[in-house]
Amino acid sequence: MVSRLMTAQSTVETRRWRRPAIVTLVTMTALAALTVDAAARQARPAPATEATAPRDAGEPIMAIVSIKTQQVTFYDAEGWILRAPVSTGTKGRETPAGVFAVVDKEKDHHSNLYDDAWMPNMQRITWNGIALHGGPLPGYAASHGCVRMPYDFAEKLFDKTRIGMRVIISPNDAVPVEFSHPALLAPNAKAVAAAPARAETLAREAEEAARAADEARKAAATAARETASLTASLRKLEGLKARADAELAFADKTLAAAKTDQAKARATEQREKAALRAAEAGTQLDAAKTDAKSKPAAAAAAKDAAKAAQTRKADTAKAANEAKLALEPASVYISRATQKLYVRRNTHKQWPDGGEVFDATIEVPVTIRDPDKPIGTHVFTAMARNDAGLHWTAVTIDDGDDAKDALDRITIPQDVLDRIAPTALPRSSIIVSDEPLSRETNYRTEFVAVLSNQPQGGFKMRQPTIVDVPVASGNDWGNNGFGFFFQPNWNSQPGNPRPRAGQNYQPMQPRWW
Repeated sequence: MVSRLMTAQSTVETRRWRRPAIVTLVTMTALAALTVDAAARQARPAPATEATAPRDAGEPIMAIVSIKTQQVTFYDAEGWILRAPVSTGTKGRETPAGVFAVVDKEKDHHSNLYDDAWMPNMQRITWNGIALHGGPLPGYAASHGCVRMPYDFAEKLFDKTRIGMRVIISPNDAVPVEFSHPALLAPNAKAVAAAPARAETLAREAEEAARAADEARKAAATAARETASLTASLRKLEGLKARADAELAFADKTLAAAKTDQAKARATEQREKAALRAAEAGTQLDAAKTDAKSKPAAAAAAKDAAKAAQTRKADTAKAANEAKLALEPASVYISRATQKLYVRRNTHKQWPDGGEVFDATIEVPVTIRDPDKPIGTHVFTAMARNDAGLHWTAVTIDDGDDAKDALDRITIPQDVLDRIAPTALPRSSIIVSDEPLSRETNYRTEFVAVLSNQPQGGFKMRQPTIVDVPVASGNDWGNNGFGFFFQPNWNSQPGNPRPRAGQNYQPMQPRWW
């Protein structure tokens, strides 16, 4: 009995000691869980929310999408103006990080890839289907590769942007910072001021040269037809003269053989008529022969004049086109992978299938110091005019050199600077990257460059855009300086010497002129 009491007491005591231990363990576990959860919440970025800058907003110049924080920020010349949460591509269909621009806009778009899915207020940044558009936002990456924005936000934004607006998709948070460097385009105030009048004058001269070339072409064609017609007339007149001479000879024989006065009178009358016909045929033939001597020379002169007029037409059209492009912001892309510099400017020529044509006449080798050393990806943008010429910002989205060191390593050819720097305008840009241009860069895009060290499933799964590449059609400079024929671009030409991630930008060849 005592033993049982002692055992029961021991059990009670044990329970009394265990209860605080259990409570302590539970408390410690809960605290640990709370600590872990707090740490996780601290590590996880706060959900992005819509925001509007507390000032009057200008026209958007640039949009930066952060894949890390699922946020897009739009900037005008003075700074950020709009922010909103986004939903980028899910795993396996990731939105590609890189440098893009708006190439097309469609208010009420339905996907031709994903079951006619509604993509309102769509702003396309590649022709193979990557776009900014309104869509559902679950709070995490969930799209097939596009950048979804809130429906109301996308609608409000749609009419504010323009074709060519820069879109930067960054793996992490990236912001534009003020930047200056001697390599950036420095406009000449006088050249900028004179550019509109110069463009108007050269456009008028080009139109006059085109009319003169058309008239000279018609004159040359007329002269050639007249020369060919005269050759046929000569053969006909030679035949008529031969027949008239034969009739005269026969009349002479008839007159010589006449025996009676009556027969002689008839023969004399026939001879006189034959002689008149022979004389007329001879006169016509002589005149035709005289013309035959001068007509070929005149036709040759008309042909030479038409050729000279056509050359002047092409030269004035080229000058007028360059002057017109000088009124547009210039975008420069410098690739370490290809050791080339590319320039794009919008012609504003509307294309039937959507978008606008970008001029791509400048594509030249460029010198990059230490070409085997990574340089990163940097976007320099002229945001507005200032006393020094242009106010620039820099955005870096890929590791390598810092922005200054990247530009220090590059020597831009002077002839390129002479063509684009004097009239450089706000919205002009210089992009420096390790990457080659993507195969999605074509005549209806500014530049498409994708970071090869980032996931891009939503980009790779799409078929490359197959387009008919417009190239200059000889000296045909209709359509305000653009005359084209088409050749298919099947991406079958050799790619860049050092492509990354399978990108293989195909140079447009031949050039616009």
